[in-house]
Formats: sequence, structure tokens, C-alpha cells
Amino acid sequence: MASDPASPAAIPAALAQCPYCGVGCGLELKAPAEPGGAWIARGDRHHPSSLGQVCIKGATVGETLHPNRLTKPLWRARTDQPFEPISWERAFTILVERIDATLATKGPQSLAIYGSGQFLSEDYYAANKLLKGALGSNNFDANSRLCMSSAVAGYARSLGSDGPPCCYDDLDLADLVLLIGTNTAECHPVLFQRLLKRRRKGNGPRLVVVDPRATATSDAADLHLAIAPGSDLALLCGLGHLLLEHGGVDQACVAAHSEGFAELETLWRAWQPARAAAVCGIAEADLRQLAEWWCQATGALSLWSMGVNQSREGSATVAGICNLHLVSGQIGRPGAGPFSLTGQPNAMGGREVGGLAQLLPGYRAVGDPAHRAEVESHWGFAAGSISPEPGLAVWQQIEAMERGELDLWWVAATNPLVSLPSLDRVRAAVANCPLVVLSEAYAGTETEALAHLVLPAAQWSEKAGVMVNSERRVTLCSAFRQPPGEARPDWAIFAELGRRLGFVDQFSYASAAEVYAEFVALTAGRLCDSSGLSHGLLAEHGPQQWPFPAGTAPGGGAARLYADLAFPTPSGKARLWADPPLGLAEPPCDSYPLVLTVGRVLGHWHTMTRTAHVARTLKTHPEPLLEVHPSDAARAGLVAGARAQVRSRRGAVSVKVQITDRIRPGTVFLPMHWGASQGELACEANRLMHELGCPISKQPELKAAAVALTPA
Repeated sequence: MASDPASPAAIPAALAQCPYCGVGCGLELKAPAEPGGAWIARGDRHHPSSLGQVCIKGATVGETLHPNRLTKPLWRARTDQPFEPISWERAFTILVERIDATLATKGPQSLAIYGSGQFLSEDYYAANKLLKGALGSNNFDANSRLCMSSAVAGYARSLGSDGPPCCYDDLDLADLVLLIGTNTAECHPVLFQRLLKRRRKGNGPRLVVVDPRATATSDAADLHLAIAPGSDLALLCGLGHLLLEHGGVDQACVAAHSEGFAELETLWRAWQPARAAAVCGIAEADLRQLAEWWCQATGALSLWSMGVNQSREGSATVAGICNLHLVSGQIGRPGAGPFSLTGQPNAMGGREVGGLAQLLPGYRAVGDPAHRAEVESHWGFAAGSISPEPGLAVWQQIEAMERGELDLWWVAATNPLVSLPSLDRVRAAVANCPLVVLSEAYAGTETEALAHLVLPAAQWSEKAGVMVNSERRVTLCSAFRQPPGEARPDWAIFAELGRRLGFVDQFSYASAAEVYAEFVALTAGRLCDSSGLSHGLLAEHGPQQWPFPAGTAPGGGAARLYADLAFPTPSGKARLWADPPLGLAEPPCDSYPLVLTVGRVLGHWHTMTRTAHVARTLKTHPEPLLEVHPSDAARAGLVAGARAQVRSRRGAVSVKVQITDRIRPGTVFLPMHWGASQGELACEANRLMHELGCPISKQPELKAAAVALTPA
């Protein structure tokens, strides 16, 4: 099997993008002084996205590379049996036999892959090409479905294409920054420190934070709007009403560059400030203050993350943010625009390569005949090889397993048995699948407990490849360690399987650089044009922003999109959407009177497969705590430090209580990191969350579920 040549252990230092959040900080890693020691990570001062800054996770990532690694393929016919080590030859034989049998008896729709924003772009690309092109199934989805799919859909609906129009330099230029649905200080800390550094110098910007909780982010704000969960879109409609009232609409810009304003104006007129403030549970004066600052701003920048995306109104709320920028002319220029903060380190790259069930590479759609034809030709497959129907999003894959319709579910570089909602239902569904395959770097994950075949994956640091951050910055991550044991790069595993299935010419890659070259050629002429990039150029000249068409000089990528206010829509105009606010999919009631929201803490990452092995992080965040307002704690008979049982319609968990007035009454908060593998500290927050979500993006509403509290 072809794979990247691993760098020798004697390399003194290496450069890469941090493998945690979507900020995409540059790291410089220094080799351990002694064999078996940990690599030392520090910020890369030359990386343009982070300029040497790094958070606790990035600073300690070198400690996570060695412990608890998978080194051999593992197999068991039934999940009540122990795993036994097998050869790669045997592993590929199992895969080929299952795929051939499924294609012969049920067809390609019984095959599905669930990938990850932890993939490098080359991994994403090879997996998509294998499933969507070679096997004819669009059932490739990724954990970006839980993270960024509402941003993808919202951008596409409003602007004509996915792709954040802003860049990090806009943080230095905006005079108003709206942080909505994002605890930036803990989830994207390096960007937040950039804002604070500017404020310490006394040159702004004004910060407005929209969050039901008081957090380290809101502590720095000029205005904190502690809105009720699920009222984000109502807030935006109330803000729009005030823009109409106070002359905040750029009528010339609206007429020349957008369509749908009449319908939007009707919606906004109906959301008087008093109505919006009442629905949001905030003071009308605070809403009016935000509107006044917006109208005064020469550069208004909106940043959002999971608090917006993980909602039944996710796509509508993203469109609502875009509406405000389009109507007021706050887009396409320095310091202004709607800016989605990506969750995973390469979720952006995954979107570009087609890493969701409805997408194809280069921001193409599987439902578009011309797009399918372009990709089939580039991939070397016959016309009609790619199915015209969007594949199964991840929750649809769960439902298909419940019905016995999937023969193979392949999970790669993610841990859905912690991150998906309604976990008891997920476990039962996955147990119904005849072959569950897990490609993973770390042993003992919750998903491994339900797998039949486990493939040891080389992770970041052990394979060369590209990641793309929130500002469209492309970074080449070098391979500076040998993979442990028999671990292999994900792209190489997918390519080897493709060859064994008979697609030798289509998967004859000798390196990740060849995979990337094939991908970027497919982006030529698209909004995300990266056709001028290569591993060689990135290695020589450092990270670059797309669009970067062929012939672009190093450093010549576009910092911002839509500077000419021309949008990739049939009319060339952006679309304004008049989506009425609907509120929560599962509102509180007499039986479940509180709203549970979940999120991250600074030191841990998602399901803790890495950070659970870092002593410094464990000391800072030793256990999960349920944040409860004093009035709610009193009603439930809870005292600080005691344990509470948190019940929803789907199950219950027991967790220690932290009583605090930093969360609004009626809302409780629980970190999402501690899954079943964490032993006595296990607190599966997502057992409680429902699967209902945005009908457009199919992103679950992981930020809100109705719950009740009792003493444990």
C-alpha cells in the first residue's frame, strides 16, 4: 500500500496546524529530547492566522500523540466477543467481501460512511471518491453535520454558496463585534484574545454577546443579552425592525445587490421591539442599544458558532444574520460581514471536498446533473456513476440501521457514541448493523464498544496533508512522527480498498500530495478555487487563503469574498429570507420545566480521546458540573456540590451541581465531553438531547432539550 514517507524521529522541529478547533492556529513542534518522550508544542509566530498564539489544548497536544494508541487491526464477529488482532490483508478481505455481497443483494444504499472534521482534506477526498464515485452511494456524512451544516446551508441560501466572506484581520478593523451563540473565549480562545488585545490598547471594538449564560466571553462584553434559548431569530427580527425604524437600511445596496426585501420588511415590521424583547426575555432598552450601535458602526462583524447552528432554526438564523449585513451594506468590505466560526480543525476543508451527504467537491451539489457530470469525468468514472439523490445524513443513517437497511456503517476519526443525540437510541440502532467498522487512532472509545472491525489510523502528525481553517486559510501539516505499529493514513486505507474493489486507475495515488493535486484541479472556476495550491507551494511559502486560482502568486489569495457585491446566484444578487421565528423544537413543559443546553469547556475537546490523557487539563477540568440558577436549585431541592438527576424524555444522568447566578433561570448547562469511557465521571449529556433539528441543514438541535431535576 502506498503511503507518505514518515519523517525520521530525529527531525528537530515541524510545522502544522493545530488539530483542535477551527481557528487553525499554527504550531511549531519540537522533537522530544529522549526516545519515547512527548513532543513540545508552541505557537508558530509566522502563521498568519494565529501569529504565535496558542491555547492550553494546542500547547499540550504533543502529550497526546503517544498514549492509548491503536497499533493493529482488530476483529470480532459479534460485539459480545473480545477483539483479536488480525492482519491488514484479512481486514481488507472482510471489507471487500461485505461490500461485494451488499452490492449484489441490496445495492449501494446499504453502505454508509460517517467521517470527521479531524480528517485531512486528502482523507475526506479519498473517502468521498470511493463511496460516491466508485460505489454509487452518497451516504457519506461527517460530524460537520452536527457542527457546521446550518452555516453551510445558511450561506448557500443567502449568498449563493458556502464559504465565509470574512477573515481574521476583520477582528482588528470592526468597530462593532456581535458574538451570537458562541462562547468564543473557551471555544475559539486565540481569536478572543485577539479581540481583547485590541481592547486593551483602547481602540475598541464594542463587544455584544448573545448567550443564555454568563461566560468568560460575556465578562468582557459592553452588552450581554442573556436571551432565552431558542430566541436568536426573534432577536434578529427585532433588530431588523429597529434598522427600519432608525434608517439603518442601505436602500441603494438593497436594490442593486439583493432580492426579497419586501417580504423581509413585512416580517421585520411585525417584530416590534417590545415583542422581540419579551420573547427573548431581555430588556427592550438593551435591544435598542444594540440597534443604535449597529446603525453607528462603520464595520459590523457578526461571529457565531454552535449556539446558532445547533438549532431547528439553524439555517434560518444564519440567513437572519446575513439579512442584517446585506440590508445594512455590512458585507464585502474590511471589518464587516457574517463570519461563521468553524468547530473542527478541518470542517472547512471537508465542506470544500464534498464531505456531506448532499455535496460534491468544489461546492457542488449531488442533485445538479452538470455537477455530477463534471466530477464523474474528473474522477474517471462512467456517466451516471454518482447517484442523483442526496445521501443519508448521519441521523438518517441511524434510522436506516434501526430498519435494518444498512449492511455496513464505517465510522472514521470521530466518536458518535458520545456526540450524537439520543444516545440510547443510537446504541440500539448501531447494534442492529451487521458490520460496524471504526477507523480510529485511540483505543477504548465509546464507538469501539459497538464495532466489529477496528482499523488503526495514523493521525495528524504522522501523515502529510492539508487543513483549512475558519478564514479559508490552507495549511500543510507535515508528517513528523512515525505512525505507531501498523497504523495507516485514512486516505491510504480508502485508496487501497478502492484498488482491491477493482478501481485501480482511480486510486493509484503514491502520496497525499497526489490526492491533493487531483482535488484542487476540481475546484478551478468555483468559489473555493484552490487550483493554484499544492503541497509544494504550501511547504515553500506557508499557509495561503483561497480563492487561489492557478497563476496566483504566493500571498495573493483573497482575504474577503464579495468585495464587488456580486454573488454566485442566478441573478447575481444575494437572497433575503423572511423565515418566521419558531422557537425550540422541544420547549419546556410542566413535566420537564427546564431547558438543558450543552457545550465545551476550555481545556477539553469533544469526546476527550486526546485531552483525557493530559494531566494539566484534567487538573483544570476534573469533572463535569451542572450549572443551575439558585432559584431552580431551590425548587428542585438541590444544594451546591450534591448530585442531581437530570431527566429528559430520552433518559437520565447523574451529575454534581454547581449553583450559580451566571445562567438565566429556567436554563441549566452541562459540558458534553464526559462519555461512558470516563468511568465514574461519565455523564452522557447527549443521552438527554433529542434528534429533532433544522429541516434544511438536518443539523440536530443539540443546544436545547426539556429536562427536569431531582436530587440524585
